[in-house]
Amino acid sequence: MKRADDFEARRAHLRDLTDDQLHARFWALTDQLTSSLLQAGRENTSPAIERSVLLRMGFSSLEAKAIVDFCLDRGLLQHGAGHVVLRLSREKSLPLREAGLALCRGELLDDAARLFEEGIA
Repeated sequence: MKRADDFEARRAHLRDLTDDQLHARFWALTDQLTSSLLQAGRENTSPAIERSVLLRMGFSSLEAKAIVDFCLDRGLLQHGAGHVVLRLSREKSLPLREAGLALCRGELLDDAARLFEEGIA
């Protein structure tokens, strides 16, 4: 089977471009391809990512799981579990760890959810 060589036809629109123009076109197309991936990374998260953030904030894996489960149940995961703990900490003038532990114990759940109600976050 012989391949139909259409290279010349496919490159016709690029033929008159300089190396600098080709370089600029390459990076423009690359940006176009990757922008949706970057946007998804900025706007979406997962329970695993949020547990990882909480682990880096000093919570144990069991504590992190409890906080993430609370965020999932209340629809707050989109704001970030660490952000929920941070906002609660500031609102109640508690150290970060104490605010997170309060969520683990089932305390201040309504207060944390209230901080992210429509129009407040």
